[in-house]
Formats: sequence, structure tokens, C-alpha cells
Amino acid sequence: MKYPLSPDVKPEFCTTGSFMRLPSSRENAKIAILGMPFDTAASFRVGARFAPQAIRQASMTLFPYHPIHEIYPFDDTNAIDIGDVSVIPHNIHRSYEQIESAVIELMKSGIIPIGLGGDHSVTLATLRAAAKIYGPVALIQFDSHTDTWDTYYDEKYWHGSPFIRAHEEGLLQSDKVFQIGIRGTLNHPGDIQASYDLGYQVITTQDLKKRGIKDVVREVKEKIGDTPCFLTFDIDFVDPSFAPGTGTLEVGGFTSFETLELVRSLTEFHFIGFDLVEVLPPYDPTQITSLLAATLVHEFASLIALKEKEKKDRPING
Repeated sequence: MKYPLSPDVKPEFCTTGSFMRLPSSRENAKIAILGMPFDTAASFRVGARFAPQAIRQASMTLFPYHPIHEIYPFDDTNAIDIGDVSVIPHNIHRSYEQIESAVIELMKSGIIPIGLGGDHSVTLATLRAAAKIYGPVALIQFDSHTDTWDTYYDEKYWHGSPFIRAHEEGLLQSDKVFQIGIRGTLNHPGDIQASYDLGYQVITTQDLKKRGIKDVVREVKEKIGDTPCFLTFDIDFVDPSFAPGTGTLEVGGFTSFETLELVRSLTEFHFIGFDLVEVLPPYDPTQITSLLAATLVHEFASLIALKEKEKKDRPING
């Protein structure tokens, strides 16, 4: 049986609870969806622990074919959904160990993880796993915040600090880190300067709007090249009118259309993993935030499927 199951095989409301009703195991899987429902490192709103299942539920309305890239992203990659990591509420370090272990197992098997957060603190655990497999990696971060703040009430591990901790732990190639979509009010001017001090590239919402998608993506590609790259997407990159179910709202963001156009343009990178974080279903009864998140997962899988297609189409001696 082919996966994902289309509605003419089984109605959308008949589900096993997995993303687009994907199986939990298939031979030659290239992609695995896994939930990371940890949210007790959030500083304001909580509820992202409920995101993995909400995103999976929203995915039931998606269809398997990507008409722009002309691929079946989940079938062409034999994608699977292995469920949620058993995180430990209120214990971030034990949760990190659980997430890191799950991601390492996938990466060792040549499977690219697509993580469903959870608050943004979970990304640090995945980067630890990636660095053990690939060495320090490049990073593309879509976000309205840099998340390079050092401490919060003297706590060093929270959803505002994963990328300063990642720098300290040597998990990233600093000159190949791009933080895209940064906007909003700040505590002080040094909030963004902290990222520059780490060697990161910051592209604000104003920069991206002024320069345009093509110019920004061209710069990112020139700097990152074929370096193994992780993509982390905080849903607050999107304007809250399109994604109200998130933890730290920032107005003046991108539409869902602009967001999809931007992600679809990232076809030339060597992605070794993705995550999508900070979806808070309790704050969005309309479920449009979860639907956008599910659609972005579809887009991430499409980027990997395109790479797999390139490998198959490449001449044997090419």
C-alpha cells in the first residue's frame, strides 16, 4: 500500500494518529517524523507539548503530491513517523538526552529527522546529535527572535538560549549560521549584537522584505555551500494573523504564502535535519497554525525528495 493514504483510500478522519497516516517503519526510509513535546523551558505561554499531535491531525487534510516540485515527498522518500520522544516534563537535561539519543539513531541509519516541537529549547538536543554525526553544522533559523540570550532568571537552558549554548558547545560553524526574519521590540540594542558577536549572520524582516527572497537565498547558499545544514523553523517567523497559536507573538511578520515561497526556494542545500517549533494549539482554536506547520513539514520533506530524485537521475559516471 502506498503512503501517505489519499482520501479515496481512507477518509481523512480515519487515522492512526501519525503524520499523514505514515507507517512507523519502512525499508529504505529517508525521512522520519518525530515529536518532541517538551515545553517547560518557555518563558511566557506554554502548550507546545500538544503541538506534535495537533500538527499530525492537521496533516490529514494535506494531499500526497507537491504540484510545484512535481514529487510525492513522503512516498519518494519512504517516509515514516516514529511517534514522540518520551520527554521528561520539567527536566530539560533528561529530555535533551532522550531527544539526542532518538535523533542519533536516525542519523546513523541515514534517515533525516523532521522534529515536531515543543518549544525552541529542543533544537539544542538535535544539534548535539547532528554534531556527533557530521561535526559542526551550518544552520538556517527562521524566527522572529535570535534565541541567543544567555540566561533567564539565572537559568542557562531555556527557549531563548539554544543558539548561544550551541555556540559554546562547538555544535555550529558560526560563519554559516543565518538567523532570518528577526523583528520586534528588544530589551536593549545588545540583543541582536549578541548574535553578531557569535559570528552569526542576522537578516531582519526589514532586510528580507527590502532585498527579496532570491537575493537573500543566494547569499545564504554562497556562504553555506554544501556544508551539512540543519533548518529550524519557529512558527513565530510568520505574522500572528496567519499563525496566532504561538508562544511569543511578534506582529509585522510574513504571510503564509511568503513563508512557503521562501522555504520552497531552498532546493540547493545539503539538509541533514529539520525541526518546527513553538506551535501552541490551545491558543488557536481555528487550527490554522497547526495546518501551516503541517504544510511546512510537507515542504521540508519535498526538499529532501528533490535531492533523492537528483541522485536517481544523476548519470552513473556523472
